[in-house]
Amino acid sequence: MTTNERAEMAAGYKSSGMCNCCQAVMKAYSDSVNVSEDNLMQMGAGFGGGMGCMGATCGALVGAGFIAGLKTEGQATTRVTKQVLAKFQEKCGATICGDLKGIKTGKVLCSCDNCVRNAVLSLEEVLA
Repeated sequence: MTTNERAEMAAGYKSSGMCNCCQAVMKAYSDSVNVSEDNLMQMGAGFGGGMGCMGATCGALVGAGFIAGLKTEGQATTRVTKQVLAKFQEKCGATICGDLKGIKTGKVLCSCDNCVRNAVLSLEEVLA
């Protein structure tokens, strides 16, 4: 599967309404990690609306961090997630859900579907 196909798959999961942003990113990787889709969905369930309900880290970015840990088997995962965070920031303009959604400013920086896409793209760029 190409990077763009995986990113679009994740965005499709999010736009279907059956996944939150974190779950959508994680589910898009279910074919390439040694964790069941059900377990991935359970792990990501608490990160809809970002970590802490829009007050903290974007759920899509959290999902990318979970997948980074699985893909790296915990080796250098901190370095990988730091790079993913920086790439996501470049693409989206922020990493905090409330900032991305324009909660205080009224200006949306990045839609949820695009946050999900960009989380996958960022992760793939770092892992390449």
